[in-house]
Amino acid sequence: MSMKPGRVIMLVAGTLAALLGFGLLAGSLGVGWANYQQGENGYLTTPVERYESPSYALTTPEANIVLDGELPAILPGRSVGRVMFRASAAVPGQEVFIGIARQQDVADYLAGVRHSEVIRVEFRPFQPRYRDIPGNRTPARPGDQKFWTVSDQGQGTRQIEWDLQSGNWVVVIMNADAGSRITFDLQAGVRSDLLWPVFLGLLVAGIILLAAGVPMIVAGAAGLGRHGPPHQEGGAAPLPGVRAPVPPAPVPPEGPAAAYPARLSGYLDPKLSRGLWLIKWFLAIPHLIVLFFLWFAFVVTTIVAGFAILFTGKYPRSLFSFNVGVLRWTWRVCFYAYSAIGTDQYPPFTLARTGYPADFDVDYPLRLSRGLVLVKSWLLAIPHLLVIAAFTGSARTWGLRNGVWVGYQDTGGISLLGLLVLVAGVILLFTGVYPKSLFDLLLGINRWIYRVVAYTALMRDEYPPFRLDMGPADPGDRPAMDPGLPRMPEGPQ
Repeated sequence: MSMKPGRVIMLVAGTLAALLGFGLLAGSLGVGWANYQQGENGYLTTPVERYESPSYALTTPEANIVLDGELPAILPGRSVGRVMFRASAAVPGQEVFIGIARQQDVADYLAGVRHSEVIRVEFRPFQPRYRDIPGNRTPARPGDQKFWTVSDQGQGTRQIEWDLQSGNWVVVIMNADAGSRITFDLQAGVRSDLLWPVFLGLLVAGIILLAAGVPMIVAGAAGLGRHGPPHQEGGAAPLPGVRAPVPPAPVPPEGPAAAYPARLSGYLDPKLSRGLWLIKWFLAIPHLIVLFFLWFAFVVTTIVAGFAILFTGKYPRSLFSFNVGVLRWTWRVCFYAYSAIGTDQYPPFTLARTGYPADFDVDYPLRLSRGLVLVKSWLLAIPHLLVIAAFTGSARTWGLRNGVWVGYQDTGGISLLGLLVLVAGVILLFTGVYPKSLFDLLLGINRWIYRVVAYTALMRDEYPPFRLDMGPADPGDRPAMDPGLPRMPEGPQ
């Protein structure tokens, strides 16, 4: 499975275009939702919350607004943005004043007057933060001042609306009689006539980039997978230059070691360095960069293959070879760096099978169920995904927080797989020996994980077994390694 430069460039360019396209589409959804929420005459608003201060005035931080003229005539709407502030006094009968003015005018008006500036507001839970500005002067009644750009005062709920203009602006809320001790229920809102054209622009640009990027990814992946080693039902082809072992006797499907058509193997290096595993994650960074692009392409080609299976019952062979190659590359890096640390041999940059001591392969299915493709990746695989979450520590918990369901990533401890690898590394560091039983267990866990990945990636219809097939060789594998190669020494069990 040669890494042709042209196909690689096509794959990388397509991935970048598709990533940007997905980002623009996600942005368009956010902007579209905001435009829908504000409606024709509505606003995107904050919750109504109570703000209290013993001072004479409550102000917002200075807002520095720079606008380049008015909207072009081709755009709908009348302004770049419009803000709304609504206030009501918590004390019955108290009149409230709310206004917007230039920062310098407000500074002159409140010079020497004790007032509070709202510097930050957290809404869940509600917690405003103020900066108290001392003073001992009593201000004049705010409604008598002539510098306000827009203002309103009176009993009940008062509201102002203002189109954004260039300049430095401040919002001021006070008692209309200029008295101290402010207790107001406040709400702010914003709307923009630009949201609709921005939504359309992001949507069209995202669709164009996806329409260009996805075919490039598929073409690049198909080209990389087209010349891969033949996949066949019933077992993988032996590697070039490696003596093929005698196939094992058939095992009954109901037997405890029945072969699964996705096979993972890994053979421990008999002369592992004691401390190299501490920096293998760093040495693997070039591979991780490449795998980022390969895995994005893997997701895209899996979706394309899903549609192909739905309509034809077949997984496109070139895409199948590419996706198996991505999993194989991933397993080699994991075996080297952090899922088994089983070899010091640096992984090769190739999708193809090699003589590397870690290998993965999947038999190519002649036919796949059209119906299962709709449910096996997300529904049927749930029991296995829960087990894998326990292995890898990727489970999420959910809880109510202020009436809202919130998901929490479980980051309180190391995963089972990570813990076992760490234990193996520490033993190796101090004794120079990798325990055989621990290595066999790690291979079993990884084998379970990769079987489930192959199943959820639509490569096989056979349901993965619920068992740990421990040890370096897969029960159904035709080993990629020559059986005559040295094996690891017997270490502590």
